Amino acid sequence: MFTMGSDDMKIFENIINHKINNITSAELMKYSKQFKIAITDDEAVKLAKHLNGRKVNIFKPSERAQLIREVAKLTSPQTAKELNDLFNLFSENT
Repeated sequence: MFTMGSDDMKIFENIINHKINNITSAELMKYSKQFKIAITDDEAVKLAKHLNGRKVNIFKPSERAQLIREVAKLTSPQTAKELNDLFNLFSENT
């Protein structure tokens, strides 16, 4: 069975964070459907603009919490909660 060491986990975290910090609205829509998180096209555009170029690390609880608060303002508290649940799945595996 394959197990990840700490270096492997850092690579995984970097890949996830890079994707979040450079995501497009089209990718957001694709992932929202894949993970069953309801967002509108307009919300996807707002979120992509907000995230693009940022250096958010979702694996740091304080940064993730701040991002979730920002997402709630741009979309809805329910969408932010669903996104946080998804982020928690990623961070549990690291």
